[in-house]
Amino acid sequence: MSTPPLTPDVLALDCTAEVDRIGRHMVDSLRGFHKRGVVLGLSGGVDSSVCAALAVRALGPKKVFGLLMPERDSSAGSADQGQLVAEQLGITYLLENIGPTVEAIGCYRWRDEAMRAVFPDYNDAWKSKIAIAGGVEGRINFFKLIVQSPDGLQHEARLPLREYLQIVAATNHKQRIRKTVEYFHADRLNYAVIGTPNRLEYDQGFFVKNGDGAADIKPIAHLYKTQVYALARHLGLPEVVCSAMPTTDTYSLQQGQDEFYFALPYPQMDLALWAHNHQRPAAELAQALNLSEAQATHLYTDIEAKRRATHYLHARPALVDPIPQVSD
Repeated sequence: MSTPPLTPDVLALDCTAEVDRIGRHMVDSLRGFHKRGVVLGLSGGVDSSVCAALAVRALGPKKVFGLLMPERDSSAGSADQGQLVAEQLGITYLLENIGPTVEAIGCYRWRDEAMRAVFPDYNDAWKSKIAIAGGVEGRINFFKLIVQSPDGLQHEARLPLREYLQIVAATNHKQRIRKTVEYFHADRLNYAVIGTPNRLEYDQGFFVKNGDGAADIKPIAHLYKTQVYALARHLGLPEVVCSAMPTTDTYSLQQGQDEFYFALPYPQMDLALWAHNHQRPAAELAQALNLSEAQATHLYTDIEAKRRATHYLHARPALVDPIPQVSD
């Protein structure tokens, strides 16, 4: 069998067959868990929207419950897009503003304290985000803090490790509080919780442990982001969802996922991850992405580095002895 050329066509998907396959898996999983339906957070993005649509196809709208969970840094349109998807699918949904909860737990206070260590004038009137650098150039990844003062001027500085860790720890409160809300409603309804990471996020550890990484079913974790977009169109989701670029929706300044975490935008990262998983030479990837061979090699190195760095996120609790009576 000949090796297919390294083009986006390697990510082509039989959408009809895949929807049916995921649906059967979802039904079987619920039976195994003895649950009556599913709960999921609706961010307005393509991943959660596709997961909701897949659940409706598999279970019917009456067994799917959606949650819109904005906070003060959420983009203005995220809850609106989540509501649009919920209403199109005909599912019951609820708006739960988590802002007061994450403020009470110290999210904004701890975050802003770390940001003022870098920019002393930073306050509530400023906007901010974190950006990654280094990966595709072959350097060690590091993070920059980018802030915007009230006069609209942007400033950036390399983040010291201590401040970076504190900012990330503080903002992780948002994902963990959302998951707490999801599991409250799951317990209330005797439902299971759906997690929404795609393959790129799952493989590279782009999730918060016991936050958006926690779930009972992860129906699209095997699908590259490109394939999730294909399913979105196949499932007839709103155009605003099908054409939206991935964002973190975590910081007050607009921020793409590639800016925060990945070395390249998702179409190129999908192809790079697929190529690495299928042991394609770096020279072939370089030609496909119009990179130098050195850059493609650095990209493969960065993929492996992120897998090592985030192994802990996938790890189960460490037990002194196995407990065979309750193991999988």
